[in-house]
Amino acid sequence: MDNKKVLEIKNLIKDYGSRGFHTRVLKGIDFTIYQNDFIAIMGPSGSGKTTLLNMLSTIDKPTQGEILLDGMDITKIKNKELSKIRRDKIGFIFQDYNLLDTMTLQDNIALPLSLNGNDSRRCMEKTDQISRMFGLSDHLNKYPYQLSGGQKQRGAVCRALITDPEIIFADEPTGALDSRSSRDLLECLKTVNDSKRATILMVTHDAFSASYAKDVYILSDGAIRCKLSKGDDRKEFYDRIIDMQASMGGDFA
Repeated sequence: MDNKKVLEIKNLIKDYGSRGFHTRVLKGIDFTIYQNDFIAIMGPSGSGKTTLLNMLSTIDKPTQGEILLDGMDITKIKNKELSKIRRDKIGFIFQDYNLLDTMTLQDNIALPLSLNGNDSRRCMEKTDQISRMFGLSDHLNKYPYQLSGGQKQRGAVCRALITDPEIIFADEPTGALDSRSSRDLLECLKTVNDSKRATILMVTHDAFSASYAKDVYILSDGAIRCKLSKGDDRKEFYDRIIDMQASMGGDFA
């Protein structure tokens, strides 16, 4: 593990509703993500996983607490500055890919670089480089409707990585994929993490997906209940995650 702190979460609290009728969804979350970590967040339905992801990825603001991204408290930054942080420091991978149907895969992947003002040569060079890593070189001129779900999701990962963000947030990235495509995607994420190209935080209900992470945080009722760390054996880690899910009960879907 590297020593550089990418994301620090301190006493994170989130309430919904009005005074006297509010619900506390997050109840004082504390943890730190270091450079080149691969973290999975799991928990039963209603545990606060999505709310936590929305806080960390700047989509929503907490009621209380601090979120330090690369040393900056993003809870106190105005929307215009937040847009720049999202563009320069954060990559997103969504369950439904979010590729633009009117653009080729090549243009979809290159879009963040183009929006950042990079010239076309730089965009194409980097797109070619990263697409080779994910086995997409032969598909760059295709449109999303011509691609399989696995190809579209790997393209979405390429798009998230192309600006070399500080951290990538993945929201149920295998949720719409079959088992083989899921495995291929997770192997790709593990490869870019092992090669120190990406720091990843993934929210997932799936123990198999979580077993590719280095650490798994289990949320329940708005608080972190435990942390599991992987050893050398992914299968053994998967079994420990399954055992933890069984001991907690509840619906992890």
